[in-house]
Amino acid sequence: MRSVNRCTRLVPVAFVLGVVPLGVVAGAGPVQPPEVVDAPIAREPVAAPPVPVPVVAAVSGPDAVAGIVTRVVPLVGTGAFTVVPGSASAPVPGVVRTVRVEVEDGLPIEPAAFARFVMRTLNDPRGWGRDATFTRTAGAAEIVVRLASPDTTTRLCAPIDTGGPLSCRSGPDAVVNHHRWVEGHPDYRGDLTGYRRYVVNHEVGHLLGFGHVECPGIGAPAPVMQQQSLGLDGCAPNPWPYPG
Repeated sequence: MRSVNRCTRLVPVAFVLGVVPLGVVAGAGPVQPPEVVDAPIAREPVAAPPVPVPVVAAVSGPDAVAGIVTRVVPLVGTGAFTVVPGSASAPVPGVVRTVRVEVEDGLPIEPAAFARFVMRTLNDPRGWGRDATFTRTAGAAEIVVRLASPDTTTRLCAPIDTGGPLSCRSGPDAVVNHHRWVEGHPDYRGDLTGYRRYVVNHEVGHLLGFGHVECPGIGAPAPVMQQQSLGLDGCAPNPWPYPG
């Protein structure tokens, strides 16, 4: 009788027991290891470079006396005005003219100093103070002196064309252009105080009833009611009605 050689097939125990070998998922391919993503590196915030602050030189001398704080001239202002507070009595007896002084908001001007300059100019015996005496008030007044930006001056003086820097008389107001107040005029050869006196006396002169006149002759003092801001026409610069 032939002997039968019985071979027993060995089945991996893991499959028999239902255990899935490491790295194998039933019904899927091999499991990929998780991808490692580098975390962002925290960085300290970088400070912005400092913004340079413009240096504005302090004014002194004639500019300070005229109330100028800086020589910067803004072309456009707010259009609103503030009355310089307080009052100043007439320095001498005589026909009294009341004056109110106003400064456009936002202009680099010391209002009290500007008002003092205006009143000293008007009451100077070489000026209209020869014919009258001027007192300053914060209330109703016969004469109003307003310091305005070039843009506001143009609007207040219309239809007169100020061309940007010129001043004017508008109704009961003497409108002084801040550009001219700071820069003066080349024909005055650096005499800023003289030109500022001229502007005040010329525009207030209109309010007192005086019109424009011409240069009387080569070398003569220019009349204060000559339009000196448009040229001297051979006359010498002069800020006073009665230069003596």
